[in-house]
Amino acid sequence: MKIEAIYSHLNGLEHIHFHKPKLWQEVEAAIGDVDAEKCKTKVSREKTMPGKMLFSPIDLNRAFSVILGRKGWKGSRTSYWLTDDQRLIRQTLALEKSEQKRHIEEAGSTPIRSYNQTDFVKDRIAIEIQFGKYPFVAYDMFVKHMAFYVGDIIDVAIEILPMKAFQRHMSSGVAYYEAGLYDLLRQGRSTPAVPMVVVGVAQ
Repeated sequence: MKIEAIYSHLNGLEHIHFHKPKLWQEVEAAIGDVDAEKCKTKVSREKTMPGKMLFSPIDLNRAFSVILGRKGWKGSRTSYWLTDDQRLIRQTLALEKSEQKRHIEEAGSTPIRSYNQTDFVKDRIAIEIQFGKYPFVAYDMFVKHMAFYVGDIIDVAIEILPMKAFQRHMSSGVAYYEAGLYDLLRQGRSTPAVPMVVVGVAQ
């Protein structure tokens, strides 16, 4: 595979180039090492393209997992406690997990444990490989990456998406770079408030 487009949000790419250039080289190498043709294994059952061989998101994700795993990139989870009281949520957002729970209980509310999980993290850089449906990209950009950033686990997030020309050879409803970029830009220059690199890839 190859990189066809890059958008740097809040100087995310510049941060990596300056502070972690070797990690960006690993990302570029990993993308280049994925053989997309070997992942063209899904037989379409859709009415508009019955029997057509499509790129399999599952196989593409698996290929990235193997390659990045060899370079020390691992999945990560951040957990937290929440409640139905918006005032308490605002008060506990920046607290440690144990303090969140205690504060909620002392206020007489019921703490609910939740978490966010990201595909890969290494040395405070997160990567999400997104060959899933449209809503998952918005969740990554505006919820998941923010949770890891606010939790002081990452400094920059990388979101990898197929270009539209690549996405056309997948099942319908798969997210793609151009749409993700549009959704990001229409929120304004500072939203979400986490440095990010959006990468568009082609086969």
